Amino acid sequence: MIHTLYYVYDPMCSWCYAFAPTFEKVKIGLSSNIKIVYVPGGLALHSSEPMPQDMKEKLESIWYEIESVVGTKFNHDFWTKCTPRRSTYLACQATLAAKAQNKEEEMIKAIQSAYYQRAMNPSDEDTMVKLALELNLDIELFKKDLYSSEIINKFEEKMNLRRKLQLNSFPSLAIEYKEEIYPINIKYNEAEKILQQIKNLTTKINF
Repeated sequence: MIHTLYYVYDPMCSWCYAFAPTFEKVKIGLSSNIKIVYVPGGLALHSSEPMPQDMKEKLESIWYEIESVVGTKFNHDFWTKCTPRRSTYLACQATLAAKAQNKEEEMIKAIQSAYYQRAMNPSDEDTMVKLALELNLDIELFKKDLYSSEIINKFEEKMNLRRKLQLNSFPSLAIEYKEEIYPINIKYNEAEKILQQIKNLTTKINF
């Protein structure tokens, strides 16, 4: 029996970045009858407005919290080298535009690395184009797709799927079988515990 594992994320979600190494181990440990569906949830609408100072301070404090709790390292130069904006939709659309060229996972990783390690702003189109070039995508097709009605519609479908699944946290995992949704508890740095949850659920479902 085939099961779908939904992964709800936002490429500009710091907790999703912290979860990325664990999720890589989860993917390796999954059985062959489980397919993964990435669901970019869309944390923040398109915006050209600079991020308010209090929000900047709040988000950077979250980075420090994650470093302490999970052990993930961040390049805090982002907060002085870039002009942060509370805007993640473009990055989400970029992952779908990359998916059209079979590089969805690669783009997710590239955006996270750009944001959290290279002090680049994923809210800027120039950053998305640079990453697409680094991934050897067809750049003209990527730029066309980035704002195309097809990609925007697919993104809206993904956000509607997240709402339907009632997965409101980033990151979130859930197994679906025969239209039933079974949430998976997120465990940072504990891939085996996540895999055990999935195994227990799928065994129960199959039974």
